[in-house]
Amino acid sequence: SLNGSSSGSEGSGGNAAGQTESLLLYESAPSPGPPYVCYVTLPGGSCFGNYKVCDTQAEARRDAARVALMNSLVNELPCRRISPQFISQSLQQAARENACDSSTSIGTYSLLLNSYTGRTMLEFQEMMTIFQLLHWNGTLKALRERQCSRQSVIAYYSQRGLDEYMRSSMALDWLGREQRSPGILGVELQAAQRELVLARRQGVELRFNKEKTEILSLALSQLLLCLSPSANCLYGS
Repeated sequence: SLNGSSSGSEGSGGNAAGQTESLLLYESAPSPGPPYVCYVTLPGGSCFGNYKVCDTQAEARRDAARVALMNSLVNELPCRRISPQFISQSLQQAARENACDSSTSIGTYSLLLNSYTGRTMLEFQEMMTIFQLLHWNGTLKALRERQCSRQSVIAYYSQRGLDEYMRSSMALDWLGREQRSPGILGVELQAAQRELVLARRQGVELRFNKEKTEILSLALSQLLLCLSPSANCLYGS
C-alpha cells in the first residue's frame, strides 16, 4: 500500500503554480531506506512518479512533481489536442498491435477517441485508464457477452469513474481466479510491479500500472487474511 498525503502549496502562495500545487496528491511508497519512490496525482487523476534514483523522500517528492509539471505543460500545447488525423493514426496503430485480438477493444477505443475530439491527450488518458482496467480485468468481455452496447458501457463508466467499489470488485475477481488457478495472483502482481517501475523510470503517465498493482495487492492481502487460522472469511464460499 501507499502512504497518501495531500500537499499545500510550496513556495510563494497566490500564484497559479501555487494553486496547482495545492491540488496535487503526493504518495510515498513504503521503504525502509533509499532509494525512495514518490507518486504525484493530478486533479484529473493522471499519475506520475520520480524517475531519478532519490536518496531522500524530499528529493523523490520534488522529482515526481517536476515530472508531473513537465507533462502538464506539454499537455497544453496545441499539438496535444485530439484531432481527426491523430484518431486515424492511433486506430491504425492499435489495429496493427491487436491484429490477433478481438476487434471489440478497437471499437471501444475508436468510440472513446472520437468522443474526446478537441480535448487534450491527458484528459483522454484519464478516461482511457478506466477502460484499460476493465479490459485487463475481463469486465469488458463479460459485458460484451451480456450484449451490452459499447455506447452504453462508455456512457456508464464515463459518468461513474474509478471508485473504491470498482477496485474492490476487481480484487474479488482476482481472488476468484486465484481459487481456480493457485499462484496466478502472485505472478500477475510481480508482473504489474515490474511494469510500474519501468513506466515510472520512463517518466510517463502511469495510473493504469499503479491502479493495477494496487488492485492486485488488495486481492493478495485479502487472500492472506482468508488463509489465516482465525479468519472468518467468505472467500471461496
